[in-house]
Amino acid sequence: MSNSENTKYVIGVDLGGTKILAAVIGESGEVISRAKKKTKPERPTEEILGRLVSVCREAVEASKLSFDQISGVGIGSPGPLDPEKGIVIETPNVNLTGAKITDFVSGELGIPAFLDNDVNVGTFGEFVYGAGKGCRHLVGIFMGTGIGGGVIVDGKLLHGFSYNAGELGHLKVRAFGAKCGCGDRGCLEAYASKTAMIKNFKKAVKKGKATILTELIGDNWNKLTSKVFRKAWDANDKLVINELERAAKLTGVAVGSLLDVLSPEKVIIGGGLVEALEEELLPIIRENAKKNCFPIISKDVEIVPAALGDDAGILGAAAIAWKRLKGEAVAV
Repeated sequence: MSNSENTKYVIGVDLGGTKILAAVIGESGEVISRAKKKTKPERPTEEILGRLVSVCREAVEASKLSFDQISGVGIGSPGPLDPEKGIVIETPNVNLTGAKITDFVSGELGIPAFLDNDVNVGTFGEFVYGAGKGCRHLVGIFMGTGIGGGVIVDGKLLHGFSYNAGELGHLKVRAFGAKCGCGDRGCLEAYASKTAMIKNFKKAVKKGKATILTELIGDNWNKLTSKVFRKAWDANDKLVINELERAAKLTGVAVGSLLDVLSPEKVIIGGGLVEALEEELLPIIRENAKKNCFPIISKDVEIVPAALGDDAGILGAAAIAWKRLKGEAVAV
């Protein structure tokens, strides 16, 4: 048997509310093959888990490798969850509450399975293979439908006492401010997420404010993608620009607080909005982060865009699997 046939790989899985992505990945981060399926989040738990296993098998089949070359599988899932037990505690948007994911996947595939929060996994992917490579202390913030994040402390994910540290979207940026989807008020997510911005756009349109959005997407707010934000900005749409600038300012305020508390060497900002409007939003985030933290702490800190895009999840899940298979701790 040749060396290539002896080489081992893992499967990295990004389990999202819309789709499940799986990839066969080598230890240096090379993606050998990919597969995806719709999640169908409203279906019974067993069916969703079955789809997860099925997409893993499809990824291995596409790789042309034999299954005995696959050492394990890492999975990033919405939470909150218990990564040690491999159990999802609650997922309001996917029918996985109480699901014993690692037991099920390991039982079906016959290989060890490891679980962590999806945004933690994305942050870990950037830490190992992306914009955070070579760092020991970093923070990841991902701006999208919601706001997610993860924290790396001395090379390990911060899980904390509850295993669910890193809910950066729920940092308070305005005391007793706008109501958030979590039920609390003043969270970053209540201002800087796409969900929050859509809420404000709807109110503005109802009041008769002019915006190119009505021309670009009509009244179908599901069509408000990052590309549409880009077009609206380029068209100098004041409503959109004001919303995005406010989101960036308050993200900067949150980053300043994180710098004061955690003193990372790098902050990675990701998500579709940042990918589409990096040159416009990142300077605002950097400026407001500096304004809202001690100068000695912000000195030499880099605030940079994420590098891996949609691959952060599968690569982070794979990186966690590799470390766990070697018996190395990935979290504190």
